[in-house]
Amino acid sequence: MSCSSSSSASEDEEGFDSYRKGGYHAVRIGDSFSAGRYIAQRKLGWGEFSTVWLAYDTTSSGYVALKIQKSAPQFAQAALHEIEVLSAIANGDPSSSKYVVRLIDHFKHTGPNGQHLCMVLEFLGDSLLRLIKHNRYKGLELNKVREICKCVLTGLDYLHRGLGIIHTDLKLENILLLSTINATKDPIRSRTAPILERPEGNPNGGVTMNIIEKKLKQRARRAAARISGRRSSMGGVGTPKSIRSLDGIDLKCKVVDFGNACWADKQFAQEIQTRQYRSPEVILQSGYSFSADIWSFACIAFELATGEMMFTPKGGEGFSEDEDHLAMMMEFLGKIPRKIAIGGARSKDYFDRHGDLKRIRRLKYEKRPTAEQCLQHPWLNFKNLKRTEVKSESGVEKVNVGMSKLQIKVGK
Repeated sequence: MSCSSSSSASEDEEGFDSYRKGGYHAVRIGDSFSAGRYIAQRKLGWGEFSTVWLAYDTTSSGYVALKIQKSAPQFAQAALHEIEVLSAIANGDPSSSKYVVRLIDHFKHTGPNGQHLCMVLEFLGDSLLRLIKHNRYKGLELNKVREICKCVLTGLDYLHRGLGIIHTDLKLENILLLSTINATKDPIRSRTAPILERPEGNPNGGVTMNIIEKKLKQRARRAAARISGRRSSMGGVGTPKSIRSLDGIDLKCKVVDFGNACWADKQFAQEIQTRQYRSPEVILQSGYSFSADIWSFACIAFELATGEMMFTPKGGEGFSEDEDHLAMMMEFLGKIPRKIAIGGARSKDYFDRHGDLKRIRRLKYEKRPTAEQCLQHPWLNFKNLKRTEVKSESGVEKVNVGMSKLQIKVGK
C-alpha cells in the first residue's frame, strides 16, 4: 500500500474522527518532513494504521511514497516492526534487484496528535488488482502471467531463503507494478488508479496445473454468478466485451506491505492472510511457515490467468465460512494431509479422526513446492505457451491455461 502511484480513497474516507490524539497526522499539500527533505504533493491512500503520501525528495530530486503511522503506542510498535523487516530487506538487497519494495528512509515527526513514525519507500505503480480491473476481469495472456509470477517468486525466494521472512498477506493488492498502467510523466496529476485496495476478507491479514482444466470445468457452471458478484463488490461495471490491450505496459512488479510480515522463527499471530488467499494450515491453526506464502502465490497465479478468484467462500445454514473454504479446497485439490487436517487447534471442528473432512469423500492430496522450486518449473521458463479458450455450459468463456504439469498443492 505504501508505494503506489494512485489513490482509491477520497480525502476524507478514513474519517475525520481518526485525526485526534493517537491517530492520523493531518497533512496539507506542501508540508515538509525530516527537516525539509520531503515535501508532500498529494495523498496516495490510507489504511487502518497510516496514511500514505506522494512526496518530493529534495535530496534525490525524485518522488517517494511517504507512509505516516498513527501515533498511539500500538501503531508505533507496529511501525517499528515493519521498519525492522524492511531494513533487513534493504540491507540484503542493496541493488534492489529482488523484486521487493525498498525502504529509503525512516524518521519521527511530531504533530498536534503526537509523535508519528514515518517510512519513506520507493514510489511504484499500480497494483495487480488494478491490472485485473483494467483488463476487465479477463485472464491475462500466459506470457504476461509468467512474467509477473517470476518477479513474485524471485521476491519470495529472497524473503524465504535469504532472510527467513514470511510475508503472511500476499495478495493482488500487495504486489505493485514498477510503472502505472496509464503511464504519465507527472505523478502529481496521475489519479487514474487506486493505491489502497480495501481488503475483501480479513485485513489481518509447485503450483500444479494439471488440475486447472478440471477446476475450470467444475467452476464454469457457477462462473457467471461468481464473477458478477465479484465485480459488484469491487466496483466493476457490466459484462466485459473485450480484453484491453496490455501492450507496452511493463509488468515487472514488486512485493510490498510488510506490516504483517514475520520471521519464521519469531511468529506473533495465528490468524494471518486475507480470506481468499488463506492457506488450510492457517484456517486449522496447525502452524505455518514459508509455504503459506506459496499458497497465496498460487491463488494469485490462478487469478491472473483466469480473472476469477480461486476461492470465495461464504458461510451458510449449518456451516461456517471456514468450513466452506475447506470444502472448496478439498473439491478442487484433494485430501488435506492427515498431519495437517487433525493437527490443528480447530481440526475437530471440521475433520474426523481419520483426517477426512465431514460430508466430503476421500480425495488424493499433494504437496506444495517452495518458491525456489517454482522458479525452476518448466512453465516459467518455456516460451510461447499455447493459450486456448474453452466455452462452458453456461456460455462463459474461460482460459485454458495450458499448464498441465504445474499444480497447486495443498500440503505443507
